[in-house]
Amino acid sequence: MDFSNFLAFFANSGFAYFTWQNLLMIVIGSLLIYVAIVKHAEPLLLIPIGFGIILANIPPEVTGLLNPPTANQVGGLLWYIQRGMFLGVYPPLIFLGIGAITDFSYLIADPRLIFLGAAAQVGIFGTFIVANLMGFDIHSAASIAIIGGADGPTSIYLASKFSPQLLAIIAIAAYSYIALIPILQPPVSRLLTSKEERKIRMKRMRHVSKKEKIIFPIATTIVVALLVPKAISLVGLLMLGNLLKESGVTKRLAEAASRFILDSVTILLMLSVGSTARADIFLKPQSLKIFALGAVAFIIAMTSGILFAKLMNLFSKDKINPLIGAAGVSAVPDSARVAQTVAQSEDPSNFILMHAMGPNVAGVIGSAVAAGVFLSILS
Repeated sequence: MDFSNFLAFFANSGFAYFTWQNLLMIVIGSLLIYVAIVKHAEPLLLIPIGFGIILANIPPEVTGLLNPPTANQVGGLLWYIQRGMFLGVYPPLIFLGIGAITDFSYLIADPRLIFLGAAAQVGIFGTFIVANLMGFDIHSAASIAIIGGADGPTSIYLASKFSPQLLAIIAIAAYSYIALIPILQPPVSRLLTSKEERKIRMKRMRHVSKKEKIIFPIATTIVVALLVPKAISLVGLLMLGNLLKESGVTKRLAEAASRFILDSVTILLMLSVGSTARADIFLKPQSLKIFALGAVAFIIAMTSGILFAKLMNLFSKDKINPLIGAAGVSAVPDSARVAQTVAQSEDPSNFILMHAMGPNVAGVIGSAVAAGVFLSILS
């Protein structure tokens, strides 16, 4: 091989376009995969995100994976996969699958718990104000604020509508903080509650009938559609999935939604998120601001949920363990499990997991409604 052939080969390889920024992003992608595998931190999410980051930062000039289609050439594979994210198709399908595996009976049995899920959304609107004051425009501020709902699909859905250029960092921040819930939630919960409050035992929940479980998704869809029409893409698919589960006559469809659709779309959505994290987009000072705002949003959300539970106790005969207020973020079921762990650290015989699931599933609806509010007001 003569030297000119070698130069021609090099010019057409990835090394000709490779930069230290690409290398840094590949390291970040590899680190996410490492954390997912070794620490078991949201592996279903972080592994495809990390691999997408690696694929996107092998210079696309040579791989063509991100090339848009032209009149003479088809687009790259990742470009087509990303369309489902940017067009807002993947997040509602994720909600369909989530609905098919979610049990709303905890919320139906004690409807007052919906207020804890609503209170946790203060983190979203509080962060929206802070982000706007820090210099982000209102659309970017709204997209960043949804991180406080601990709801990755909703964060992605709103960012794809309002701030596609920030989508990668918003999505990765959202899922990173979801993975950090076991670390973030306990100290906030202990700081804001007394030992006596953490020991509060809640009365056993009543039995919820099949009829109630069937009526709930239908009624919720109608109410949300009338109040916040822009939220119906997410809430409607969430409730459809739940109706398939609870009806008792669509077991195959519920299984398809909860397993095959949910798992397949999760791979495509997470790969899309990772592949938008290119070095020229991700490595900017605003990325650090977004990560910081994400932490603020989470802390405000958990704090508001706990404090509202304590406020409700001033007027309630049946006391609420304030720890379940922190579960008002929509990271189902992680935040509910953490609330149970903190409660049992004080009293091993105290079981509040079922009660914590009430505000937890209410938070799923709440974050979707919050996104719908932003879409209605800011579109």
